[in-house]
Amino acid sequence: MKKVTKLLTSGLLLGATLLSPLAMAEYPQRPVKFIVPWPPGDLEDVLTRIIAEEMTKETGKPATVVNKPGGSAVVGATEVSIAKPDGLTIGSFVNDLLTIKILSKSVPWDADTFEPVGIFLDYPFVLATKGDAPYDNMAELATYSQSNNVSLGHFGYQAGPTAMTFQAAERLGINFSSNAPFDATDCSVLANGDADVINTTTQLILSCLKSGDAKILTSFTSSRISLAPEVPTLDEIAGIPLTSWNGLFVPKGTPEEIKQRIASIAKAALQSQRVKDIAQETGAVVYWIGAEDAKKRIEEETFLSHQLLKYLQQ
Repeated sequence: MKKVTKLLTSGLLLGATLLSPLAMAEYPQRPVKFIVPWPPGDLEDVLTRIIAEEMTKETGKPATVVNKPGGSAVVGATEVSIAKPDGLTIGSFVNDLLTIKILSKSVPWDADTFEPVGIFLDYPFVLATKGDAPYDNMAELATYSQSNNVSLGHFGYQAGPTAMTFQAAERLGINFSSNAPFDATDCSVLANGDADVINTTTQLILSCLKSGDAKILTSFTSSRISLAPEVPTLDEIAGIPLTSWNGLFVPKGTPEEIKQRIASIAKAALQSQRVKDIAQETGAVVYWIGAEDAKKRIEEETFLSHQLLKYLQQ
């Protein structure tokens, strides 16, 4: 009887193995698509492309990045939210898609829609202006804005850095006469006079920072950025500790083995010299935080983000 039971148990286990998609064909069976919900060129796009290249090299299956800008990243993220949980559609998301946008109920997904694979980037997010602007810091901007029109360019009314900028403006006495969203707040926004001050990342304005056509007023980072160590952080001058980061996410229900495979490939890609050079050049902080720690970080930031909701309703 014990022998029969053992045989039956072995048979069930074998059957389960044979039925496993991963046993029938190693992931991925078909091309993989990484969706970046912003235009090409910023740090999340550059680093996600490096991860996709590593996946292609490692698995032999094509892995590509598809840029799906629109709606302050909502268009691209929505596509991931309705994708099959098979690891063939991976989102490269900034944190406010998982925190502030859900809290404000401005998106067609909730906290259970996505599962994190890992977090890999702290953006060197900054508030910048033209190099010849008549103010060099936030205090001088506040004074100037009381008697002059100052327009703000940002990534959208539901974006975390936008809320942080509005909160900082209130605390520091900065009066923005107007503001407008852009899919990419780059050098051209300043050069064309579309906005006087922009919240952006150093990657998007690297060329005009180097030329002196732009300068940084503050950074939305946990510590001062290497490109401008003399410039204080938003936390230092306004007591706003939240930062912006980016991670990889998949639809809920994606098998654990697939998530682990994606994580393994991403970690390997991020250790390359190419990535180290990008971090050194832009001031970006590149690392890897696994799924469980990513969940905890999202929970903590969701709690902290509650206080920013009123600034999203302006």
